[in-house]
Amino acid sequence: MFSFAFRNLFTRPVRSLLSLLGLTVAIAGMVGLFSVAEGLDAAVNDAFGEMDGLNVVQPGAPIPLFSTLPAAWGEEIANVPGVRVVSAEVWQRINVLNGKLIVSPPRFVCGADLTTRSQLEYDLYAATLKEGRFLNIEDIGTSNAVISKAIATEFEAQVGDSMTINGADATIVGIYETGSILLDVAVFMDSGFVRDVTRFDPETVSDFYVEADAGVEPDQLADRIEEHFQGREANPWRPPSMMGGGVDENPLKTLFDSIDRAIKSVDGELSAEVPEARDVASGGRKTASITDRPDPPADAGGSLADDIDLPSARPESAVEVRTAADWAQQVENLSADLDLILTILTSIGLLIALLSIINTMLMSVTERIIDFGILKANGWSKSDVLRLITFESGLLGFAGGALGAAIGWGATVALNASFPERLHLYASPKLLVFAVTFSTILGVAAGLYPALWAMRMMPMDAIRRG
Repeated sequence: MFSFAFRNLFTRPVRSLLSLLGLTVAIAGMVGLFSVAEGLDAAVNDAFGEMDGLNVVQPGAPIPLFSTLPAAWGEEIANVPGVRVVSAEVWQRINVLNGKLIVSPPRFVCGADLTTRSQLEYDLYAATLKEGRFLNIEDIGTSNAVISKAIATEFEAQVGDSMTINGADATIVGIYETGSILLDVAVFMDSGFVRDVTRFDPETVSDFYVEADAGVEPDQLADRIEEHFQGREANPWRPPSMMGGGVDENPLKTLFDSIDRAIKSVDGELSAEVPEARDVASGGRKTASITDRPDPPADAGGSLADDIDLPSARPESAVEVRTAADWAQQVENLSADLDLILTILTSIGLLIALLSIINTMLMSVTERIIDFGILKANGWSKSDVLRLITFESGLLGFAGGALGAAIGWGATVALNASFPERLHLYASPKLLVFAVTFSTILGVAAGLYPALWAMRMMPMDAIRRG
């Protein structure tokens, strides 16, 4: 039966080839699109898999570059139980590098507190040094810099060369390479030098990198640090207004804030019990607690809100502490939305391929209607006809899936090699196997309608129609 179905496909080679190409393009597109999401996940795992420290940032800041915290808070964080080292960082975007305007991929300069950074037991960037040396306390006040391998390759720079960073001259003393496109984008220098060059406010920092004592869980330490800054005036980061004017002048923000306050007011008045809230940005750590109170007397007066037990809300923290898992969770949330978009785009191509196979098989069945009538007259059962047609469409699906997966995988390898600093596509074996399996199932499903139509015809009716 299998060989019979295989030979039948070659009786009409042009039509079969067109259906095969349509499905191949659709599957190759699916592999290529989903390799974007898988590449993002792989890049995140590479970036944060070896990072054990915590980042203390301004609440809501997407990355340390957009965060601003008082520099004096570093001493308070250092006194939190479980904290081993606190190292302040100053992050700035590099706009011009060696006279070249930097747009994409972005580049950043990190001003590090070299006194505290040298006390870290593990520094990912120092551990991945490829050439030269990393910065130490002897580099305080100097223009010495450690750059990524990607930057060194782009500008053909070596240890000992000079670079102009945002108009300031720097001397390269080391080159690092983590292997992650998310991390190999920075230049490390002394924070004092970066402050002077960029005119960074001396009373503030971008973030604090915290290394925990041995045996202290990152989530537990993150909770302690956030609890230490509870009740203080919080200054959450907010994206720039897209409506013009300051953030407070944004009419959309004002509208959303009003709706949010109204919803919270209704929830507070109508809910006697509130479940424990979880802060998504903090990796699911608890941020609110519930306190039960005795029921009020039946004859007690007052409004409805006075008779309802309201939760004692946990004061908002003036800082947000993120572990490696928290950074990864944020990217996973983005990846989930990306997967939805990619699924929609892929479905369009797959639908076209499905219709193409249905059309091919339907035309094939129509042209062979006499053959099926003769076969049934010679003892073929309905199931035999069903198997023959679904085998043919399944073969088209399998061949299209295999070719599409191969082409999609080859395209990701070629694009990664062509744009190593900008792309990190990854077509995993799981994705490739899924593509072939799904394509085969799609082919079988496409052949069901023509097969059901053919198997229901009586032998004489089939011969007469033919």
